[in-house]
Amino acid sequence: MKTIHNKSFLLFWLSGSVSQLGSGMSVYALIIWAYEQTHSAMTVSFMSFCSYLPYILISVFAGAYIDQHSKKKIMLITDFIAALGSLTMFFLLSTDQLQIWHIYLINTVIGFANSFQSPAQSVAVGILVPESDYGKASGMNSFSSNLLTVITPMLGASLMAVIGIEGVLGIDVLTFLFAESVLLFFIKIPEKLQKEEEKKSSIFEGCKEGFQFLYGHKGIFYIVVSMACMNFFSRLTYENILSPMLLARSGESKQVLGFVTAIIGFGGVLGGLFVSLRKRSGKVIKEIYLMAAFSFLAGDLLMGCGRNVIVWSIAALAASVPIPFITAAQNVILYKIIPRQMQGRIFAVRNAIQFCTIPIGILLGGFLADYVFEPILARKGTVATLLLDLLGNTPGCGMACMFVMTGVLGSVTSLIWYRNKEIRKLDKESE
Repeated sequence: MKTIHNKSFLLFWLSGSVSQLGSGMSVYALIIWAYEQTHSAMTVSFMSFCSYLPYILISVFAGAYIDQHSKKKIMLITDFIAALGSLTMFFLLSTDQLQIWHIYLINTVIGFANSFQSPAQSVAVGILVPESDYGKASGMNSFSSNLLTVITPMLGASLMAVIGIEGVLGIDVLTFLFAESVLLFFIKIPEKLQKEEEKKSSIFEGCKEGFQFLYGHKGIFYIVVSMACMNFFSRLTYENILSPMLLARSGESKQVLGFVTAIIGFGGVLGGLFVSLRKRSGKVIKEIYLMAAFSFLAGDLLMGCGRNVIVWSIAALAASVPIPFITAAQNVILYKIIPRQMQGRIFAVRNAIQFCTIPIGILLGGFLADYVFEPILARKGTVATLLLDLLGNTPGCGMACMFVMTGVLGSVTSLIWYRNKEIRKLDKESE
């Protein structure tokens, strides 16, 4: 993999990856714990919903603050808040007091912190990395995050068996301490902050400026809206009810869940490697939407129709390999077109729009799984019989049907957006 020869970025990338490892294991362990307590897809969905809702509501106003303040301090403070959440759950579990609503509340607080942390991190990468390396930086981030997706389920499951979920949460806190120490003492982000008397933009003015920029750049605005559509379909199923579906259709096998989840991460690693190694593509728009269409059609459709770990693993690869290409292509466009001094505002507004469909998809996916598709396919009827013949008469077949639907709808939607004239103009602007 081609890396970027920039010490500060490499340390930033490494420390962030270590922190993500701890956080990923905690999330995995808590999903298993919550599903074992309730056997409800809705419970798992609401855990994610509580993280995303405050993230969406606050992000739109966070941009002006991020542009006017130290990105490093923002990341240190927000990471500290997230670590306090893990530490709180650790003590609640240790005293046998943890309840589902505690996770909901803590996830809400972490979501609030992430609304500042995520845009600040995006701007910091743009500062640390030269323009020619934006694609490589995105590829390296995809590589590390997906490598962790491979490692996290296996490592998390192994550690849960040895030290319990409390131990996993304790490791999360330790990885935070490592990442914070590296960021605090070894990474310098060379940013020019405004003087106090120059900080005229209020949070509402910054929000307005962000929306005005997007309104004046319709191609970017349409890309953001199209990503919101894709996020809705992916959160409806793949990144929402995948774990409950695999557990239900595999006889609650944690090994199958862990293996397929690892394959998803491995696919992302391959995608990240390809993005980092290849020469930059000139047709970034084509890359975004054709890759997205393939991911939905081959990934979701095959995942829903699959009945064993081999087919699910092939589907996992088909769904995950294209994602780093989509992310890198979008980042190249945004970093090249958006002025650096406005990136905090634009990225914050972008996040609010692009991710606003996620909590809707999360809640709707859990509701449809528990109260619509699973009950319908449990009844005997002509339509149910046809679907059961296709998907297999097993627990979780209602959720599998949802995967088939998002596969078709997501791919068709991606191809429709690809035909948008304003979006296709951006290929020339990003050259």
